[in-house]
Amino acid sequence: MATLRFGQHIIKSSVVFLQTELSFALVNRKPVVPGHVLVCPIRPAERFRDLQPEELTDLFQTSQKVAKVVEQHFKVTSLTIAIQDGPEAGQTVKHVHIHILPRKKGDFSRNDDVYVELQKHDQETPEESHQWRTEEEMASEAADLRKYFI
Repeated sequence: MATLRFGQHIIKSSVVFLQTELSFALVNRKPVVPGHVLVCPIRPAERFRDLQPEELTDLFQTSQKVAKVVEQHFKVTSLTIAIQDGPEAGQTVKHVHIHILPRKKGDFSRNDDVYVELQKHDQETPEESHQWRTEEEMASEAADLRKYFI
């Protein structure tokens, strides 16, 4: 597996659980809910409008495959699937990515609070660094998810 980038971040292969010709899926360092994963194009396109047609197709097909696995693995019947496209939409990493979040009844007191949490979840403040998962935790989850794609 080649070195992958997610915006300014270099992604370790241990946290990637699926890679296609044009996309990859990885576990989240600071998930909003357990099982919150990301799907990204391999080419670091900053905005949705920057994707080539074949990248867009692969990104959405890969997201659909990942969504099915997330639903099965985390034993849920609903998902929030979101793209934050641009800084005013809450995008903090300048690389298109799709958030896939498994949802359970009552996981938020108001259902739409998921979007509030999504907007602030990856702010990189030193005070919140204790909430980030360890590489070992992320690698373990990625290994569990990778089994579905073998």
